[in-house]
Amino acid sequence: MRFNFDKKKSEKLRKNPKRKIGFEEATEIWEQPYYEDRRSDDPEQFRAIGWVRGRLYSVIYEVREDDEGEYCHLVTLWRSTRQEERLYERNS
Repeated sequence: MRFNFDKKKSEKLRKNPKRKIGFEEATEIWEQPYYEDRRSDDPEQFRAIGWVRGRLYSVIYEVREDDEGEYCHLVTLWRSTRQEERLYERNS
């Protein structure tokens, strides 16, 4: 799976004490079981909830396409809320 994201935004997220990771680390979510649902239809966005460095995180992403095929464009991320933790536990 290929990923794309704004490197400056990733650095800002990493420096944010409520997030503490950037998009580079967030790609770990897809390396193990994760929960996924649709976040919105316009634009079509998805939410993935999974483990990064021993904590549950939520990532919003869009599936895009270029000459090489489909890739995930990471939009934003945060530490999962308690509601998202329960959602992950019930569905993984």
